[in-house]
Amino acid sequence: MTGRDGQVVPGRRRRRLLSPEEKWEVFLEVASRELSQADAARKWGVDTSVVIKLRRDAKDAALAAFAASKPGGSKDPRDVEIADLHVEVARLTEAIKEQAIELALMRGKQRWA
Repeated sequence: MTGRDGQVVPGRRRRRLLSPEEKWEVFLEVASRELSQADAARKWGVDTSVVIKLRRDAKDAALAAFAASKPGGSKDPRDVEIADLHVEVARLTEAIKEQAIELALMRGKQRWA
């Protein structure tokens, strides 16, 4: 690698940037124990610390996704709205039943008066 003044700096490698797909491949190889962290780092031309950070980031992202998800999977917003409307219909149906009973009682009282 060359320094700022254009001279070659011994012992320094050029930084290798991995695409998201390559990071996923590295993660799978290490997680499945196909390769050790050191072997994966050599294969992909990165430092071992990059592989360690990649595994940590994958774990953190997975835990965050699990924490954000609710049992039963994510629902379509329309499904949520429909469920809310069913609850509202049930509430209104109960209110109508109560009013019908009150009306029947009121009419019954008027007959006896």
